[in-house]
This record gives sequence, structure tokens and C-alpha cells, in this order.
Amino acid sequence: MKTSYTYINREISWLDFNARVLQEAAEPSVPLIERLRFLGIFSNNLDEFFQVRYATVKRISQSPKKGKRVLGGIDAQTLLEQITAKVIELQGESHKIFENIQKELQKTDIYFIDEQQVLDEHRAFLKDYYINHVSPALVTVILSPDREQDFTDNTAFLTVKLQHKGDQKHKPKSTFALIEITPELERFVVLPKIGNRQYIMLVDDLIRYHFDLIFSFFDYDNIESHMIKITRDAELDFEENASKSYVEKIQESVQDRMFSDPVRLVYDKNISKDTLTFVMQKLKIDTTDSLIPGGRYHLRRDYMRFPDLGRMDLIYPRLQPLPIAGLPLDKSILQAISQKDFLQYTPYHTFSYVVKFLREAALDPNVHTIKITIYRLAKISHVISSLINAAKNGKKVLVQIELQARFDENNNIDFANQLEAAGVHLIFGVPGLKVHSKICVIERFENRKNVRYGFISTGNFNESTAKIYTDYTLFTSNQKLLKEVNKVFNFLEVNYKLKKYKRLLVSPHYMKAGLERLIQREIDNKKAGKSAGISLKLNNVTSYKVIDKLYEASNAGVPIRMLVRGICCLIPGVKGQSVNIEVKSVIDKFLEHPRVYIFENQGDRQVYISSADMMTRNIENRVEVACPIDDLEIKKQLLETFEISWNDNVKARILNRKPQNKFVPASTPLIRSQWELHHYFEHLNQRTDEN
Repeated sequence: MKTSYTYINREISWLDFNARVLQEAAEPSVPLIERLRFLGIFSNNLDEFFQVRYATVKRISQSPKKGKRVLGGIDAQTLLEQITAKVIELQGESHKIFENIQKELQKTDIYFIDEQQVLDEHRAFLKDYYINHVSPALVTVILSPDREQDFTDNTAFLTVKLQHKGDQKHKPKSTFALIEITPELERFVVLPKIGNRQYIMLVDDLIRYHFDLIFSFFDYDNIESHMIKITRDAELDFEENASKSYVEKIQESVQDRMFSDPVRLVYDKNISKDTLTFVMQKLKIDTTDSLIPGGRYHLRRDYMRFPDLGRMDLIYPRLQPLPIAGLPLDKSILQAISQKDFLQYTPYHTFSYVVKFLREAALDPNVHTIKITIYRLAKISHVISSLINAAKNGKKVLVQIELQARFDENNNIDFANQLEAAGVHLIFGVPGLKVHSKICVIERFENRKNVRYGFISTGNFNESTAKIYTDYTLFTSNQKLLKEVNKVFNFLEVNYKLKKYKRLLVSPHYMKAGLERLIQREIDNKKAGKSAGISLKLNNVTSYKVIDKLYEASNAGVPIRMLVRGICCLIPGVKGQSVNIEVKSVIDKFLEHPRVYIFENQGDRQVYISSADMMTRNIENRVEVACPIDDLEIKKQLLETFEISWNDNVKARILNRKPQNKFVPASTPLIRSQWELHHYFEHLNQRTDEN
């Protein structure tokens, strides 16, 4: 019988993950500007959490169904209260960390100043900057108690209260206004240096400093201003209208998101009660929503892009992306892949190989077909330009583009329109299923035969995120494997025809059963006295069915090691449940993103790379691909890089044991896995050059 101690609620586990991000912001050994950026990541994560997960729990709590429960068996309303309490605690901690960082920055001659601290030497600069860069973008709304006014998008505002004395017979009157902090405004204004001192001013304070220009039309005696931030439900609601195309429905749903229900209000705790009450009424925020008291500044996510100020001593050293050993970029990549498989591990390797592959396919007169799945792309995408180039050269180009990639819907719709205009054949997948697989296959005529080349990845084909996300990509000409990759595209085109796969694990029809079969084999081997073991590297683990199977394996004596960056609902180390399971998490400069499954298989280890986490949505409700690794050299690389990550004793934390997020005890030698991985591939290149 399952107990409340069998699983951790996924929302609470996610907040524990974000607490690990906050640990990096607090860590004295992390360079100061990087600590600021981790604060930005923490805040950005929290914004998306409220837009998606909190909003979902809120919908459940408001459901007419009585007794509705969410993951972990917690009543939805109780869970909302637990989330709010935990977030308030984390927010309070983040404010203390920020104050500490500011003090440390001052020791390095970097100063944040507000509107009360402006120096005479900066007045002319600030006025010029405001008039030319800020004023044209400002949206200032005078609030009316008698008129309906809409405020859209997940945005931050400066609330303004203008107080008027009036005559002696009447009480003082107030006028309220909201100034929107629009995304196009640069948040950080870098002022001219004075001596060695570098001054930074937030645009919020620059606006406050120029209130006399903004509100010159009003006769006010006193003015006060405080920041608030509103977050809205980001779930897409689709209108059932057969006359509208899928693209039109997505576009309208994204537009509706801007007007969706508020789920959180973060406010300056010093705001006056009458201002907060009036603004909440205008924003249509009631007392059932999550109200988070905060400090003077919100939109902390902007610190993700805090400028380096030319201070290389305050940021991480830049690790130059490496070439793949034995795969030069100045020669034919298809010819090299025809001889052997290659593994790309970004950002340790340059992402240029993916673009090079597609560019070469676009130009090669013998390539006649290119097929690729797309989930998230860079704003300026060389992947898209390569595909358009191929179509213009007469290739048959088929692109499955996922229009429901959360927060990238508009970007993907724009790219879809560009591709369609270039003659690319677009497909939008399977109704009700997101296509999250990361696959590409091309077909080329060689000696009167049709030969396939392709790549299978754990991450998106995105030049921007490839600089900060760790992901594996397998380049291969393995014809049996690519024949099955091609079957996935056939399924995407003709959804009612299910395909069978001997090598790939493909969701939604086969992956869950395939994973359970692989875990069961380890159980059977252990019971038979043979070597057994499971090692997993994942972003998230939330599928109770998979967790139960791992518990079963643990109870059979199978040792299980798990590296999980984010959510983990599994509880390790529990007697009679999971004593043979260890779970760690690595949070460092790069975002750990690959999915790797390793099964001992009596010493003949079976290794998969995958786009799928062990989440119900991935293995049962999406189109995902897990690919077996046959090449012995690449298998060796995957096993060795897993071991490097597992042995991290600098940036690894222990998950779901008390105390939560405790760092793995340091020992000699110190192993910081992300740095070690870069060294590992440097050495691979050196060995290849020597041979």
C-alpha cells in the first residue's frame, strides 16, 4: 500500500530544485556577477512556475469535483497554501542574498544607485538617456475608479500615488497611476565611471528620477511609487472550431493568454494599503490568489542578462567549445559520418556541426530529402535558414514544427510561415500529442541506392541554448537505426498507422513498456545472481509507474544511481522501498539537460540517449525517441561522462534526503564535473591528433 512517504509532490520538488539554483546565488565561491545571474534564473524559473504549475493547481482547486487531489495525494487548496508559504520563504532568502551581493560588489567598485543617490556628474547623462531611450517606450495609465481598464501580459508596473491637499473642508485626495516596465527597455543603465567606480541604475529608478517630467500636468504635493509584478495563467485554451486551422487556434490561444486570470501578485511590502487595494481591484486580483510581499524591485529575471561590465574577474572563465575529435568542420561531414558515428556534447563541443550537416545537405546535389523535428529555436536560426536554402535548391524538405512549445509559440509560428513560403512541407504532428523528439534524417543517392544519414539528440536544435545547455547529439549513418527514425516521420504524417520498432523506444505507444521491460531485465538478472544495475541522467522524474518499477528493482537488490537536475518525486534510501537508490543533482554554470539511460545487462551495458524524461507526459502523452548506442567508442564516452558527473563533489547535491539539497561531501581530488568534462574532451582531441 502506498503511503504519503512514497512520493514527493512534484510542485514541492520543483521548488526544492529552484532552491538549488538559489544556493548558487548564495555561494561565495561563485563569481559575483554570476551570482546575480543565478538570482535572475531563480526568479525567471519562479515566474514560469506560477504561470504553469501553480495555475494548474489553482484550476484543480476551483474544479467543481469534490475531493479532487493532485500528485502526492495533497488536497489542491492545501497545496496552494504550502506553495505560497514556501515561495515567501525563498523570496525572503533571495532578498537577503541580493543585499549581500550588492555589498560585495561595492568592495569591487561597482555601485547600484537609486533616484535619491544621483551624483551631479550623472544628471545630464541620465536626462539625455531618459528622453532618448526611455520616455518614447513608456506606457503610463492614469487609473480611473469608474472605467474598466485592461492590463495584459505578465508584466511589472510601477504604482504611482499622487496626493493633493485640496481645500481645508475636504480630506486629501489621491490620483493613482500605473507605469508599465516594458520588455524592450534595457533594465540596467550603465552610468559613466567616476574614477574607478562603476555605477549602475535600474530603469525603474531612472523613471522615478524623472517623475517631474512624466506628471508635470498634475498639481500634486506628494508622490510615492512602488513596484508590483503580476503573473497570469499561461495554459492555452483551445476553441473547438472546425473552421479554424491549427495555426489560427494556437495564435488565438496565445493572444488569450495575455488576458488570462492572474495567479500571483508580488508587491513592495512598503506600498500603502489604499494603493495596493485600489490596484488589486483594477487588476482583478482577489484574495484567493497568491499574494507575495517583496522588496523594492521585482523582475529579478532580468539579472540573467546582467552585463559583464568588462569585469572578467567577476564572471566564469569562458570555456571555448571544442571540435569533435576526428570530425573537422572544413571537410565533408557526410563523408565522415559514412565511416563511423560521432557524438556531439554541447556546449563542450560547438553546435556548428548541426548547422554544417544541414548546410551540406542543402547544397549536396545527391541529397534529395531532409526531414527534421523542431521544438525550440534561436530567435535568429541558422537551422531554419539551412532548411529554406535546401528547399530553394529543390530538395524535398519536411519539417515537423511544434507550435505548442510553451512560450515559443509565436516564434515557431513565424518560422512556420517562413518555411511554408519557401516551399517546405510542414506537418503539425498528432492531435493531442506534443512532438518533443529531436530527430533528423536525410536521404542521398549513392551508387543507385538510397542511403540515409541523420542525427538524434537529447536537446533542441537551438544555437543560443546550445551555449548553456548540456546535450548529446548522435551523428550516424546506421541504416537500420535511421530506417526506424524514418518510421517516426511516417507516423507523424499518417497518424493512424502505428509502426513497430526493434531498436528505438518511441512514445507514446512503446516507451513506457520498453523502459519497464529493461528495468525488469535488471531485476531478473539480480535475482539470478548476475550483475545488474541502472544509471539514469534526467531532467525530471515524476511518473509514478516508472518510480514504482524502480522501487521494485531496488527491493530486488538492483543498485540504482540517478542524476536528476529538476523535479524528482522518487524518495531514495527508504527501508523496504528504495534503500538501493541514490539521487544526486548537479547545478553549475551550464544547465544539465541530457537524458541518458544505462542498463548493466550482465556486463554488456545497454545505453540510450533520449529526448524523454521519466514523466507521464513524456512517455505516455508525447512523441519522444530514445536511441540505443551501438558504437563502442561512443558508448564508452557516454559511460565515462556519466561517471564524471556522478563523482562531482563540488556542485552535486543529495536529493530528497534530510537535509534537502545538502552538498555531496568534498573529498580529494575535488571534481567539478562540468570543468572536468571540458578537460575530458580536450584530452580526446589530443589523443586523436597524436594518432
